Amino acid sequence: MEITWWGHATCTVEDSGVRLLTDPLFARRLAHLRRRRGAVPPPEAAVADAVLVSHLHSDHLHLPSLARLARGTRLLVPHGAPGAVPGLARVAGARGLAVTELAPGDTVTVGNGVRVRAVSARHDGRRLPFGPRLAPALGYVIEGSSRTYFAGDTGLFDSMAEEVGPVDVALLPVGGWGPCLGPGHLDAAGAARALALLAPAAAVPVHWGTYWPIGLDAVRPHEFHAPGQEFMRCARREAPKVTVRVPAHGERVRLP
Repeated sequence: MEITWWGHATCTVEDSGVRLLTDPLFARRLAHLRRRRGAVPPPEAAVADAVLVSHLHSDHLHLPSLARLARGTRLLVPHGAPGAVPGLARVAGARGLAVTELAPGDTVTVGNGVRVRAVSARHDGRRLPFGPRLAPALGYVIEGSSRTYFAGDTGLFDSMAEEVGPVDVALLPVGGWGPCLGPGHLDAAGAARALALLAPAAAVPVHWGTYWPIGLDAVRPHEFHAPGQEFMRCARREAPKVTVRVPAHGERVRLP
C-alpha cells in the first residue's frame, strides 16, 4: 500500500490496484490563501478510481479541482453535499462524475473489492461563509490489503477509536492554513493523542505546511513549518510503537 502526499489534505492512496484521492486541492491560490510550499500537483494526481471528500469547506471540496478529474470518476461526498453546494451538481454533470452521498456508517465498494467506510468527524462541515449545516463532516476508512484511516478535518472525540476500528495506517491532520486553529481541528499534540487511541502500525501527518494567508508569512511561522516534525516528536512520546513517516510534497511512501 502506498501513499502520496500532494499537500494540504490531498493524498493518493493506492491499495490492491485501486487508486483513491482525498480532498483534491490543485490550486496555487484559494481566496486569501496561497500555496507557499510544494508545486501544484501534476495532472497525474487527478487520476483516481474514486475521490473522497471529507466536508464542504472550499479547501476540501474545491470545485475547480474536481473539474480536473477524468470523466466518470466516482465521487464520494457527505450526505447532502449536492444540495448544499449547487456548483457541485454542475461540475459533476459537466465531467460525468458519479456522485455517491454517504453518512457515517455507510460503506461502498470501489474497484477490485476495496471497501470505503464513512465515519464521523468532529468539525463544522458547512459550506462557509454561508448556509446551515446541511452535510456532516466525515472521515473515511479504506479497507483493502491494509486498513487506512483518512481523518479529513476533525477534533479528538471520545468514540473515535470505536467508530474507526482497527487500522494499519492513519492519515491525520496536524495543522491548518493560518496562525491559529479553531475548534474541530487537531494540532500536532492532539493528533499524537489520537494516534495513541487508534494504535495503527504507521501514520502520516497531513493538512500542514502548504497554504498560508497572503501577507501573514511572518505571523507565527512555526505554525506553518513545524507541525510535521512536531507530530513526529509527540508521537514518540504518546505512541512510541507507531512508525511515523513525514513525506515531502509529492513524495510517495510505502506503508504496511
